[in-house]
Amino acid sequence: MPVIDVKATGNNIKNIIRSKGFRIADVQARCGFNTPQAIFKWMRGDAVPSIDNLIILADMFDMPIDGIIIVNRI
Repeated sequence: MPVIDVKATGNNIKNIIRSKGFRIADVQARCGFNTPQAIFKWMRGDAVPSIDNLIILADMFDMPIDGIIIVNRI
């Protein structure tokens, strides 16, 4: 059964932000957040982005959603 690896996904989001040259503020603005707290939660692996935010991230990073989310099979 596939499950999202929340920690690995958070690390992946952090690495993509850096490799694409974005700042946390860029992601915050694009997602419409007042504070960057949700993004930090994603990067720590405390939470995963909502579907709406995954669509925004995929567009922003110019990659498919499955390039952002890390899935493990158990």
